[in-house]
Amino acid sequence: MEAERQGLFRRMTPDERAQSKREVLSNLPTGEDVWLFGYGSLMWNPIIQYVERRAGHIFGYHRAFCLRTAMGRGTPERPGLTLGLERGGSCRGILFRVAGDIAEDELDFVWNREMISQAYTPHLMNVRTESGVVRAIAFVINSEHIGYAGKLTIAETADAIATAHGRLGRCSEYLENTVLHLDDLGIADGPMHRLLLQVRARMAELGIKSEDAPLQEGF
Repeated sequence: MEAERQGLFRRMTPDERAQSKREVLSNLPTGEDVWLFGYGSLMWNPIIQYVERRAGHIFGYHRAFCLRTAMGRGTPERPGLTLGLERGGSCRGILFRVAGDIAEDELDFVWNREMISQAYTPHLMNVRTESGVVRAIAFVINSEHIGYAGKLTIAETADAIATAHGRLGRCSEYLENTVLHLDDLGIADGPMHRLLLQVRARMAELGIKSEDAPLQEGF
Protein backbone atom coordinates (compact mmCIF):
# COMPACT_ATOMS: atom_id res chain seq x y z
CA MET A 1 0.00 0.00 0.00
CA GLU A 2 1.40 3.38 -1.04
CA ALA A 3 0.44 5.12 2.21
CA GLU A 4 2.29 2.47 4.22
CA ARG A 5 5.31 2.64 1.93
CA GLN A 6 5.55 6.38 2.49
CA GLY A 7 5.28 5.97 6.25
CA LEU A 8 1.87 7.65 6.44
CA PHE A 9 0.16 4.59 7.85
CA ARG A 10 1.21 1.74 10.16
CA ARG A 11 -1.10 -1.22 10.32
CA MET A 12 -1.71 -2.71 13.76
CA THR A 13 -0.95 -6.41 13.99
CA PRO A 14 -3.79 -8.85 14.77
CA ASP A 15 -2.22 -9.44 18.19
CA GLU A 16 -2.16 -5.69 18.91
CA ARG A 17 -5.82 -5.33 17.97
CA ALA A 18 -6.78 -8.36 20.06
CA GLN A 19 -4.91 -6.96 23.07
CA SER A 20 -6.60 -3.58 22.66
CA LYS A 21 -10.02 -5.21 22.61
CA ARG A 22 -9.22 -7.39 25.63
CA GLU A 23 -8.12 -4.35 27.63
CA VAL A 24 -11.43 -2.59 27.02
CA LEU A 25 -13.58 -5.65 27.72
CA SER A 26 -11.65 -6.38 30.93
CA ASN A 27 -13.27 -3.25 32.39
CA LEU A 28 -16.79 -4.55 31.71
CA PRO A 29 -18.68 -7.31 33.56
CA THR A 30 -17.90 -10.69 32.01
CA GLY A 31 -20.70 -12.15 29.91
CA GLU A 32 -22.97 -9.10 30.04
CA ASP A 33 -24.25 -7.27 26.97
CA VAL A 34 -21.90 -4.65 25.51
CA TRP A 35 -22.88 -1.23 24.17
CA LEU A 36 -21.12 0.40 21.21
CA PHE A 37 -21.47 4.13 20.39
CA GLY A 38 -21.49 5.13 16.72
CA TYR A 39 -21.06 8.73 15.59
CA GLY A 40 -19.91 8.34 11.97
CA SER A 41 -20.12 5.39 9.59
CA LEU A 42 -20.94 3.03 12.46
CA MET A 43 -24.35 4.74 12.67
CA TRP A 44 -25.47 3.35 9.32
CA ASN A 45 -23.06 0.46 8.87
CA PRO A 46 -22.36 -1.09 12.29
CA ILE A 47 -21.26 -4.41 10.66
CA ILE A 48 -22.27 -6.34 13.78
CA GLN A 49 -25.24 -8.27 15.07
CA TYR A 50 -27.06 -6.29 17.74
CA VAL A 51 -30.20 -6.75 19.79
CA GLU A 52 -31.08 -3.09 20.32
CA ARG A 53 -30.40 0.27 18.71
CA ARG A 54 -30.91 3.44 20.72
CA ALA A 55 -30.12 7.15 20.35
CA GLY A 56 -27.43 8.34 22.73
CA HIS A 57 -25.72 11.56 23.80
CA ILE A 58 -22.19 11.87 25.16
CA PHE A 59 -20.72 14.93 26.85
CA GLY A 60 -17.11 16.07 26.84
CA TYR A 61 -16.48 15.09 23.20
CA HIS A 62 -17.73 16.21 19.80
CA ARG A 63 -17.47 14.71 16.30
CA ALA A 64 -14.96 16.40 14.02
CA PHE A 65 -13.17 15.75 10.76
CA CYS A 66 -9.78 15.50 12.41
CA LEU A 67 -8.09 12.43 10.89
CA ARG A 68 -6.33 12.58 7.55
CA THR A 69 -6.71 9.53 5.35
CA ALA A 70 -4.29 8.79 2.52
CA MET A 71 -6.28 5.75 1.41
CA GLY A 72 -9.91 4.91 0.74
CA ARG A 73 -11.26 8.45 0.45
CA GLY A 74 -7.96 10.18 -0.28
CA THR A 75 -4.41 9.67 -1.52
CA PRO A 76 -0.94 10.43 -0.12
CA GLU A 77 -0.79 13.44 -2.45
CA ARG A 78 -4.24 14.74 -1.46
CA PRO A 79 -5.46 13.12 1.75
CA GLY A 80 -9.08 13.23 2.77
CA LEU A 81 -10.52 13.60 6.27
CA THR A 82 -12.56 11.24 8.41
CA LEU A 83 -14.38 11.67 11.69
CA GLY A 84 -13.09 11.25 15.20
CA LEU A 85 -14.21 12.26 18.65
CA GLU A 86 -12.40 15.39 19.86
CA ARG A 87 -12.45 16.74 23.41
CA GLY A 88 -15.03 19.39 24.25
CA GLY A 89 -18.72 19.85 23.60
CA SER A 90 -21.09 16.95 23.12
CA CYS A 91 -22.10 14.46 20.46
CA ARG A 92 -25.33 12.68 19.58
CA GLY A 93 -25.10 9.29 17.96
CA ILE A 94 -26.45 5.75 17.97
CA LEU A 95 -25.91 3.05 20.56
CA PHE A 96 -25.89 -0.63 19.65
CA ARG A 97 -26.37 -3.31 22.29
CA VAL A 98 -24.53 -6.53 21.50
CA ALA A 99 -25.51 -9.74 23.29
CA GLY A 100 -22.92 -10.77 25.84
CA ASP A 101 -22.51 -14.32 24.53
CA ILE A 102 -21.36 -13.06 21.11
CA ALA A 103 -19.91 -9.66 22.02
CA GLU A 104 -16.24 -10.64 21.92
CA ASP A 105 -16.55 -12.20 18.47
CA GLU A 106 -18.74 -9.41 17.07
CA LEU A 107 -16.38 -6.72 18.32
CA ASP A 108 -13.60 -8.34 16.29
CA PHE A 109 -15.32 -6.92 13.20
CA VAL A 110 -15.38 -3.45 14.74
CA TRP A 111 -11.74 -3.57 15.86
CA ASN A 112 -10.63 -4.83 12.46
CA ARG A 113 -12.25 -1.79 10.86
CA GLU A 114 -11.83 1.05 13.33
CA MET A 115 -8.47 -0.07 14.71
CA ILE A 116 -6.61 -0.79 11.47
CA SER A 117 -4.02 1.65 12.72
CA GLN A 118 -3.74 3.36 16.10
CA ALA A 119 -5.60 6.45 14.90
CA TYR A 120 -8.28 5.88 17.54
CA THR A 121 -8.23 4.98 21.20
CA PRO A 122 -11.21 2.95 22.44
CA HIS A 123 -12.76 4.47 25.57
CA LEU A 124 -15.59 3.48 27.86
CA MET A 125 -17.99 6.41 28.22
CA ASN A 126 -21.23 7.22 29.98
CA VAL A 127 -23.86 7.81 27.30
CA ARG A 128 -27.22 9.38 28.12
CA THR A 129 -30.35 7.89 26.60
CA GLU A 130 -34.08 8.32 27.13
CA SER A 131 -33.98 5.14 29.24
CA GLY A 132 -31.03 6.14 31.39
CA VAL A 133 -27.25 6.19 31.25
CA VAL A 134 -25.33 3.28 29.73
CA ARG A 135 -21.61 2.54 29.64
CA ALA A 136 -20.48 2.18 26.03
CA ILE A 137 -17.36 1.75 23.90
CA ALA A 138 -16.51 4.77 21.76
CA PHE A 139 -13.52 5.46 19.52
CA VAL A 140 -11.71 8.71 20.37
CA ILE A 141 -9.12 10.30 18.10
CA ASN A 142 -5.49 9.64 19.03
CA SER A 143 -3.91 13.08 18.88
CA GLU A 144 -0.44 11.50 18.77
CA HIS A 145 -1.19 9.65 15.54
CA ILE A 146 0.65 10.75 12.40
CA GLY A 147 -2.67 11.28 10.64
CA TYR A 148 -4.15 13.59 13.28
CA ALA A 149 -5.06 16.82 11.51
CA GLY A 150 -5.34 19.04 14.58
CA LYS A 151 -7.71 21.99 14.83
CA LEU A 152 -8.52 22.88 11.24
CA THR A 153 -10.62 25.87 10.25
CA ILE A 154 -13.94 25.14 8.57
CA ALA A 155 -12.47 26.47 5.30
CA GLU A 156 -9.47 24.10 5.55
CA THR A 157 -11.75 21.19 6.40
CA ALA A 158 -14.15 21.96 3.56
CA ASP A 159 -11.31 22.25 1.04
CA ALA A 160 -9.81 18.89 2.05
CA ILE A 161 -13.18 17.11 1.91
CA ALA A 162 -14.19 18.76 -1.37
CA THR A 163 -11.00 17.86 -3.24
CA ALA A 164 -10.00 14.43 -1.87
CA HIS A 165 -10.77 11.29 -3.85
CA GLY A 166 -9.55 7.72 -3.34
CA ARG A 167 -10.26 4.16 -4.35
CA LEU A 168 -13.59 4.20 -2.47
CA GLY A 169 -14.68 7.45 -4.10
CA ARG A 170 -14.95 11.06 -2.97
CA CYS A 171 -14.36 12.16 0.59
CA SER A 172 -17.41 14.40 0.24
CA GLU A 173 -19.62 11.29 0.01
CA TYR A 174 -18.64 10.38 3.56
CA LEU A 175 -19.84 13.77 4.81
CA GLU A 176 -22.99 13.61 2.65
CA ASN A 177 -23.86 10.21 4.07
CA THR A 178 -23.13 11.32 7.63
CA VAL A 179 -25.50 14.28 7.35
CA LEU A 180 -28.13 12.17 5.56
CA HIS A 181 -28.20 9.65 8.39
CA LEU A 182 -28.12 12.31 11.09
CA ASP A 183 -31.27 13.71 9.47
CA ASP A 184 -32.87 10.28 9.14
CA LEU A 185 -32.19 9.57 12.81
CA GLY A 186 -33.53 12.94 13.90
CA ILE A 187 -30.13 14.01 15.20
CA ALA A 188 -29.51 17.72 14.92
CA ASP A 189 -25.86 18.48 14.24
CA GLY A 190 -25.51 22.02 13.03
CA PRO A 191 -21.71 21.98 12.50
CA MET A 192 -21.93 19.02 10.10
CA HIS A 193 -24.75 20.65 8.15
CA ARG A 194 -22.84 23.93 7.90
CA LEU A 195 -19.73 22.08 6.81
CA LEU A 196 -21.67 20.30 4.07
CA LEU A 197 -22.85 23.64 2.69
CA GLN A 198 -19.23 24.85 2.59
CA VAL A 199 -18.06 21.66 0.89
CA ARG A 200 -20.77 21.91 -1.76
CA ALA A 201 -19.86 25.54 -2.36
CA ARG A 202 -16.17 24.70 -2.68
CA MET A 203 -16.91 21.85 -5.09
CA ALA A 204 -19.09 24.13 -7.20
CA GLU A 205 -16.32 26.73 -7.22
CA LEU A 206 -13.85 24.12 -8.48
CA GLY A 207 -16.31 22.56 -10.93
CA ILE A 208 -16.32 19.21 -9.11
CA LYS A 209 -19.49 17.16 -9.47
CA SER A 210 -20.56 15.01 -6.54
CA GLU A 211 -20.95 11.30 -7.26
CA ASP A 212 -24.27 9.69 -6.50
CA ALA A 213 -23.10 6.46 -4.86
CA PRO A 214 -23.46 6.66 -1.04
CA LEU A 215 -20.66 5.50 1.21
CA GLN A 216 -21.27 2.11 2.80
CA GLU A 217 -17.75 1.38 4.02
CA GLY A 218 -16.04 2.34 7.25
CA PHE A 219 -13.71 5.34 7.33
